[in-house]
Amino acid sequence: MTPSNRDTTDIVTGILLMLAAAFFGWQTTGLEIGTSLRMGPGYFPMVLSALLFILGLAVLFNALRQPEDAPIGRIAWRGMLFILPAPVFFGLTVRGLGFVPSLFVTALIASMASVRMRLLPALVLSALVTLFSTLVFSYALGLPFQRFGPWLSFLGG
Repeated sequence: MTPSNRDTTDIVTGILLMLAAAFFGWQTTGLEIGTSLRMGPGYFPMVLSALLFILGLAVLFNALRQPEDAPIGRIAWRGMLFILPAPVFFGLTVRGLGFVPSLFVTALIASMASVRMRLLPALVLSALVTLFSTLVFSYALGLPFQRFGPWLSFLGG
């Protein structure tokens, strides 16, 4: 197992994911965590940081147990072109459009990453994700966000 023969992409990726998780986890230490039933502002970022760290460990472990000259395979360009901009779109539009339309379009963009996904199932999936998320985050948890934003004021909202 010489380092020159091993593809280090997954090793570096796993380490970077774990470092990012550690950084964001450290950023939440000044926030109140709370409990699962009474979440504080630091609870969700801390859980996401822990999941990201576990993902990084899994990527690193998988990279270290692969044979030295394992083929890398094709790069999933379609996935990258749809998955990466989806959360960026959500972040840029959630205040203007509101939670419901931003989440719907974000889920629609992300669902197009699969070559097997067609438009009608993607629309149904996006509607179900939006409905479930609205029920959980807005009604069950009572998070204070606008369901429909000021950019849609022409609809009478």
